[in-house]
Amino acid sequence: MTANERPHPEDETVIGPEIEADIEQLVRDLDSTVNPELARELMFGAARLVADRPDRLDMKIASAALVEMREAFDMFRPYRDLKKVTIFGSARTRPDDPAYALARDVARRLAEDGWMVVTGAGPGIMMAANEGAGRERSFGVNIRLPFEQEANAFLAGDEKLVAMKYFFTRKLMLIKESKGFVALPGGFGTLDETFELLTLQQTGKAEPSPVVLLDVPGGTYWKHWEEFVTGELEAGGLINPADRRQYFMAHDVGQACREITRFWHNYHSIRYVGDRLVVRMLRPVPEHLLEEINAECGYLAVDGRILPSQPLRPEITSDDVVDLPRLAFRYGPRHYGRLRPLIDLINTV
Repeated sequence: MTANERPHPEDETVIGPEIEADIEQLVRDLDSTVNPELARELMFGAARLVADRPDRLDMKIASAALVEMREAFDMFRPYRDLKKVTIFGSARTRPDDPAYALARDVARRLAEDGWMVVTGAGPGIMMAANEGAGRERSFGVNIRLPFEQEANAFLAGDEKLVAMKYFFTRKLMLIKESKGFVALPGGFGTLDETFELLTLQQTGKAEPSPVVLLDVPGGTYWKHWEEFVTGELEAGGLINPADRRQYFMAHDVGQACREITRFWHNYHSIRYVGDRLVVRMLRPVPEHLLEEINAECGYLAVDGRILPSQPLRPEITSDDVVDLPRLAFRYGPRHYGRLRPLIDLINTV
């Protein structure tokens, strides 16, 4: 079995025809008409997990993760169409630290521009961001720790707050819902979140989005981080030079906010359809810009041509923003950082 193949039915735990029939009926009773095939897969997966007789810890992990994801999905659902930015940073930053004021001010500016702000709900940089955005425009995805990290005062008791047992479900929700990211100086947790975000974008597991590494004027935190990235990772051939296009380093509120907002000026989204990459936009690119795109970014395409396209059949079937103009091409070497120049050109419209 290859990495992309699902287990064959005969390789899965047998749960018996009666239980299978009960699950099929349960799917029907729950009126899973939107995604019935995924509902079936979820139900059968849970039944087979139980039938596998895993140990208690495995069951606790699976159960808690599912419960936590459901709670977070439910929290975000009413706000799914609103722009969100996630702000990362240290829980130890004090209110009198210049980085605290910077986080508060960038969150306030983005909230004024119509963005909602997502944080880890803790103290420090997280509290600063929620203070700046205000309770009405704040979300929190807290973590339950042995020494208890209480939600900060700007989120405590709010309906837009969830608490997670596991860091992996917390990181999923901090990343999944947002269209922009700002990382301020922090410890292991902040670096973990930042590296995971960059890894997801580097590997194409997350859609391109703006990632701002923000520090106070004259600060050296991200400067020293980038020295490690270039001096060890890039110089050692461990990342591609284009991977460094995935982030933008800033030292003031204006720089950070411009990077977040200009990324979405015209670019909308991408979708892979077979070996083709479809890039959707709010406005079509004029002919002269299309020529520039092919001159500057044609290397992305196997045949060297990036062309306007009608919605492809899978997009039509799923009614996936079929009204938007788009470009399409057969995507060559999958260095996802190389998409950024294309997105920047699209955003000149």
